[in-house]
Amino acid sequence: MAGLALLRRLREPNETRLGLSTRGARGRAVGSERALDLWESLCNSEAVHTGLVQDLDDTVLLVPGIGPDVISDITTNILREPLIEYTQAVCQVYGIPLTSDIPSGPLWNPRTHTWSSNYVHLPVINHRKLLLVPKVLVRYKMTHRPDEYYRHYLLEDLREEELSSGSPLVQILSDGRRRVTKKSLMEKYGTGKSVLVEQTLRHPEALERYRGQKRMPDAPLSHLELSRNPTIDLPDWDALLNAVLTLTPGRSDASQYEKAIEALLYALFYPALVNPISQHPIHNGRKRIDITFTNVAVEGFFHWLVLNYRAPHVFVECKNYGREIGNPDLDQLSGRFSPKRGQCGLLICRSFSDRDLIMQRCKDTAQDQRGFIIPLEDSDLINLVEQKRQPSGDIQFQLLQDRFDYLIM
Repeated sequence: MAGLALLRRLREPNETRLGLSTRGARGRAVGSERALDLWESLCNSEAVHTGLVQDLDDTVLLVPGIGPDVISDITTNILREPLIEYTQAVCQVYGIPLTSDIPSGPLWNPRTHTWSSNYVHLPVINHRKLLLVPKVLVRYKMTHRPDEYYRHYLLEDLREEELSSGSPLVQILSDGRRRVTKKSLMEKYGTGKSVLVEQTLRHPEALERYRGQKRMPDAPLSHLELSRNPTIDLPDWDALLNAVLTLTPGRSDASQYEKAIEALLYALFYPALVNPISQHPIHNGRKRIDITFTNVAVEGFFHWLVLNYRAPHVFVECKNYGREIGNPDLDQLSGRFSPKRGQCGLLICRSFSDRDLIMQRCKDTAQDQRGFIIPLEDSDLINLVEQKRQPSGDIQFQLLQDRFDYLIM
């Protein structure tokens, strides 16, 4: 009963404040009764015994009693320790005070497959601890959805089966076409997870197709989808842009410039580029990258970039210079590239006195196979913001595409 013991350590997390409750975030332990229900659902599941269930997402489709809320709770419990570390890092960046000696809750150790607990530093709001979640991970719906799987995958296979056998469900239309309606299929086979299991055992290829389609994750929620009040929750583009443009070029404002660029680019390029890391150390700290973004794009320019070039990360160097960008600045950024880290980056500066010369130097770098650098100045940032302000937003980033095309043509 080791599995039951593991389930009993779970609890319904309220630290993330992502659930819905009319009386505030309460949460409750899974406890012996709920843990036993989950354990019995898994033990009694034909999908589990026959090997149809291969991962946690499959249980939403095929195991009675397990739905999105249960999966969300289990996932948060498993990820609690990295979420604590993420929360602490964000609070350090934004100067949010932390309270010491806060009970961590269950912490999962993937190496030993055991639970533990500890006392940690976390923000406390209204006497309740708070756990931050990267917004790129948040979804309103599970990726795997039983109704979607049944209607668009299983029923398609069942329809072909009925057509091939010439069953009574086949209708002959006036133009001679033959059809089987989904309504008639559902009336014959029924609905519910037991039906999904029964028919998936007969048509396992339907589940494989569904899994294959779901290997490409849904796009992260946009700024608008995440906002509770679009009039106040969307990025303040004027403030973000002015924080950059109003700084005086020169060494004295270099740190502020880097922070302002990070905030602006994160808002501009989310949800394609996420998890910005400032002063990212490489080579055991002998070198640092001003800003490193993780490229998780599923559409648009940055998706095209990661499909065709080495771009798991996109690197940014910020030059708050009152002078022209030169070869040493390009060499500095290209020296941060590597086949593993990525070979694409942005060089941000205040202005170009000779744009053609800068672009040619970047093209030389690309043709020498030292990486791809897109240079941007203040006027380019203004252009990108104006495109992002449009109702549909700009995920193609044509300006970036045009400059990249110049590097490779």
